[in-house]
Amino acid sequence: MKTMWLSLLVGSLALLILIFIKSKLSWLTVKRFFLHLVAAALLLYVLNFSGWISGFHIPLNPMTIAVVVILGVPGILLVLALQWLLL
Repeated sequence: MKTMWLSLLVGSLALLILIFIKSKLSWLTVKRFFLHLVAAALLLYVLNFSGWISGFHIPLNPMTIAVVVILGVPGILLVLALQWLLL
């Protein structure tokens, strides 16, 4: 089972590198993406431990960070609304 997941991970990484090379993405785009990723993680961390959103805790996991990277501030509100509805 672990071999299957490892081979899937290696294969998807190889395809991602191939797509990156073929599409000739600029390094500026990659840097901008990682800057947004770090900014989203820091923003979620600050919101969790500052007390601005009392009664809620947004977990720092890849899914919530991805939502905030893609959607921005509305993504944070979406995660909070989902927590409010599900709890």
